[in-house]
Amino acid sequence: MTPARPHLVWDWNGTLLNDLSLVVACTNAAFASVGGPAVSADEHRVRFRRPIADYYAEVLGRAVDDEAFGRLDKIFHDAYRVGLTTCELAGDARSAIAAWPGSQSLLSMWFHDELVPTVHTYGLTGHFSRVDGLRAEVGGDRKAESLRRHLAELGVDGGSVVLIGDSLDDADAAEAVGGRAVLYTGGFTDAVRLRASRHPVAETLTEAVELAATLR
Repeated sequence: MTPARPHLVWDWNGTLLNDLSLVVACTNAAFASVGGPAVSADEHRVRFRRPIADYYAEVLGRAVDDEAFGRLDKIFHDAYRVGLTTCELAGDARSAIAAWPGSQSLLSMWFHDELVPTVHTYGLTGHFSRVDGLRAEVGGDRKAESLRRHLAELGVDGGSVVLIGDSLDDADAAEAVGGRAVLYTGGFTDAVRLRASRHPVAETLTEAVELAATLR
C-alpha cells in the first residue's frame, strides 16, 4: 500500500549511520583545543542543538562567533575523518530502508563531497533518488533551507514528505516544508527531549518506517 505521504527523506549522521561515539569524541577534541570541558554521550544527547555554535557556546560558557566556530568545526571534522572507518550503519538500517514502499532520498548536513562516496561505500546509493549533503565550507546551521532545496531538486512537494531523523532540527525542517517527521531515539538527541516535542518517536529505524507509513 502506498503511504499517504509517499516520499521518505532519511537523515544520515546519528540515524542511518551509528556515529554518536565518534561525534562525541570529535566534539571533545574541539572543546579541548580551547581549554573547554569534555562532555559524555548522555550530556551531548541532552544539550546538542542547531545552530551548533549555540551548543558550543553553552558548553564553553562564552560566545562562539563565526570565526571561532570555523576553527572548532575544522578540528571536529579533521578528527571525524580519521575515525569514520570505525563507524557502522544502525543495526536495522538496511532492513528499514528496504521496508519503505515509496520513494526515498537522503539529506545530510555533512559535507556533500564526502557524504556521497561514503554512502556509496556502504552500498546504499541505489536505494535513494537523490543524496545531498552540505555544499559549504563550514557547517553547523539548521536544516530547513537545505531540505527545501533538496525537495526542489527532486520535484517533490513538502506535503508528500516524511523525514526520519534523530534531532529536533529534523522535525523543524520537516514542518517548515509542510512535511511530517518521525524522530529516532538512537542518535544524537535524548529520548525525553524528542518525546516532549510531540512528534512521533521510534526506538528503532524499523519502527520509524512503520510510523512514517501511517502519517497523513
